[in-house]
Amino acid sequence: MRSIYTFLFLISSFSISLAQTATLRGRITSDANAPVSFVTVQIVNTTLATMTNEAGHYELRNVPYGHHTVRVSSLEIHRQETKVTVNQPEHTHHVSVKLRSENELSEVQVVGKTEKKEIETTGFAVAIIETKEASLRNLNTNELLDRTVGVRVRQNGGIGSRVEYNLNGMSGSAVGLFLDGIEISTYGSSFNLNNIPPAMIERIEVYKGVLPSHLTGDYVGGAINVVLKKDASHNNITAAVSYGSFNTFQSDLSGIYRNQKTGFTARASGFYTHTDNSYTTWGKFSKYVHPDRTLERYYRAKRFNNEYESLGGRFEAGFTNVKWADQFFLGYNASDTYNEIPHGTTMARPYVGRFAEYQAHVFSLNYNKNNFLVKGMALNVNAVRSYRSTFVQDTVGQVYNWDGRPRMLIRNGVEIPVPPIAGMGQQGPKSMTEVNRQITNMRSNLAYTLTQGHRLSVNHKMETTARDDNDLLKPVDKNMVTVSDVMNNIIAANYEATFLNNKLKTNILGKYTFNRTTQTKPELIIQDGGNVVNRITHTSVNNNRGYGATISYNVFPKMYVIGSTENSFVMATESQLWGDPENNILENPGLIPEKNVNYNLGFRYGSVQKGKHKLTLYANTFWRNGFNKITLQAVENQIIQGRESDADIQVTKYVNLGKTQSRGFEGEVIYVYDNRLNALFNFSKFNSLFKLKYDEKGRPHDLYNLQLPNEPFFTVNGSVQYRMNDKLQKKSILNLYYNTGYVAPFRTVWMKSEWFTTPTQFYHDIGTSYRFPNGKMVVSADVKNLFNAEIYDNFGVQKPGRSISVKLNYTISKFL
Repeated sequence: MRSIYTFLFLISSFSISLAQTATLRGRITSDANAPVSFVTVQIVNTTLATMTNEAGHYELRNVPYGHHTVRVSSLEIHRQETKVTVNQPEHTHHVSVKLRSENELSEVQVVGKTEKKEIETTGFAVAIIETKEASLRNLNTNELLDRTVGVRVRQNGGIGSRVEYNLNGMSGSAVGLFLDGIEISTYGSSFNLNNIPPAMIERIEVYKGVLPSHLTGDYVGGAINVVLKKDASHNNITAAVSYGSFNTFQSDLSGIYRNQKTGFTARASGFYTHTDNSYTTWGKFSKYVHPDRTLERYYRAKRFNNEYESLGGRFEAGFTNVKWADQFFLGYNASDTYNEIPHGTTMARPYVGRFAEYQAHVFSLNYNKNNFLVKGMALNVNAVRSYRSTFVQDTVGQVYNWDGRPRMLIRNGVEIPVPPIAGMGQQGPKSMTEVNRQITNMRSNLAYTLTQGHRLSVNHKMETTARDDNDLLKPVDKNMVTVSDVMNNIIAANYEATFLNNKLKTNILGKYTFNRTTQTKPELIIQDGGNVVNRITHTSVNNNRGYGATISYNVFPKMYVIGSTENSFVMATESQLWGDPENNILENPGLIPEKNVNYNLGFRYGSVQKGKHKLTLYANTFWRNGFNKITLQAVENQIIQGRESDADIQVTKYVNLGKTQSRGFEGEVIYVYDNRLNALFNFSKFNSLFKLKYDEKGRPHDLYNLQLPNEPFFTVNGSVQYRMNDKLQKKSILNLYYNTGYVAPFRTVWMKSEWFTTPTQFYHDIGTSYRFPNGKMVVSADVKNLFNAEIYDNFGVQKPGRSISVKLNYTISKFL
């Protein structure tokens, strides 16, 4: 450990000796000497810029020595420029500005682009979710995504259940999930989007279709990239704790420290979640089997055997804004989860005694540097090594009903419990399955600006997964372990160019994918009167090429036409190939790559301001053609030896569906009044159809032109937020929230039947938050599903009814 500290000290000393820059800090005040918060402070003719905090303080790092002009600007103030000479490592520069009057404010047009606006006008079909307000409330990241245009979050129950993301009809392995540009699956089951609190997140990028170069991978339907907070301009610690219905307790803690002289930076965050998930179900898929085998639907029952508990932490240390690196971090993630499995893929019957435990230890390295070696070149490297283990136990053979008691039968006129079958668990033979994974994920991006407006970048991704499956109830024998390996190599290049005075932006990309899967399984054969283990190895290799392009044209001020297209392949993941026992997913090693040809065309207008009114409009149309689509099979009743009499053991697997086609459109309207009232409305509608006309024998296919099951195809979201200042206390902020959502009915399986159709869903949420005058403490309360509506997830699994929760946030913004 001492050698590590010595190494860090030497690096910091080295960075100091080479530093030719300074830190400029100060305070922005009004002519009445009051702090002016959230205004932009910029060094003119450079890319250095920041915003003041609530106390009016700002800090700019990496400012070159010499004479500079400091520009302070905002909608609420008159722009102010002052001169400053930087000639020492630490420099203080205060600025006094003049506030605009109400009449002046009504005439101001904001012309600068935020990072959100920059991303949204590059030609990609992308939505940016900012989490500042959500971090103060009792909302998780998946709930934010589910309110985003064109996004549907598909879970299999309450907190901790399996999640799949649907982007305009694309789901599964077609959609990438990233945490700071690295596949989130690398970090283990605990570090999922349900558990990462919005307080730890800077923004969420949702791409539909073509991906930018830094996210290039084995995806064709788009990606969700969660960007964690990294701003170390102010040392701070933030803590939050909440409690709500179903004995749900959640807490998170995060902190950032940076030594302004050396650039040494440390970031740490952690979370803890516990819930009983003991909500009541009563919908059409909730049923009870009577002793005479008759079925009672709409049975009201309280879920049990559904406890979930997760603990995780993340620590990073390194250097920021030093001469040799913009960012250099070494990190460690650890997580531990306990998750009871309450039922199979559907709610056909409850499971008892079936549970899963997960552990993950992840080591990471992140390095990025602009002007690397030469001016205009940028290097970004992310590398992760992950050790993950999953344990699933299923040793209880008794069959239960949704009232929490064993199923009964009538024998000789007497009701008795259904006898457990010897050697059986809830979902097949008794088992204690252990799955160990070792994952290496490396992603590097080298970009070079050829000339102003022209940029070339090359991206390489290499991911390997080594997986061992073992049943601990069987004698420990290395010859009986199933060993699986996946290697994925992707090389991609793209060329970005701007023309016509930056009005036209184009991006052309191409990629080459090499994928190899190998699995060795034991097979018992009888030889010379005894059992002999014969290990059989299957290897599959795939090579594919893909290409795509994006375009954005600024037709007139604040009006952008955006379009994109892609022709590419996606490989099956190791979970899709070899199953996930904890998620009731069977193996299917015969999966082949999925091909997709996608098109997007739309526009983004705004925000347009007139007086106190501000309006933003967005619309997009899309057309997706899929070949050998990899998707979850509409639920099959898997008949397991020894359970032939149980027709309600529900499992599923991934299959290649053949040819599919999705065409649709989406839109969004955002209205802001006086920076107090914010209203949002969005919708997405598409038809995702099975387009294989003939089966393998040349006969007309029965499913031709049918809507794909288990996919919501028409969704609507709306929300309103209203802010009131100086309520109860001066300088306090009170926010009121309302959210509503609508999902049209859709088939749960291919079969056309009332009992296999997920009904209309229409729900309402309300909430409030109160920020105390010091800005450090925020208290919030939320009521979700206010009217206790029936709402559903994957394969008709009912989601929680009405729930109430309260949350407390506290921030220490100044220390050390």
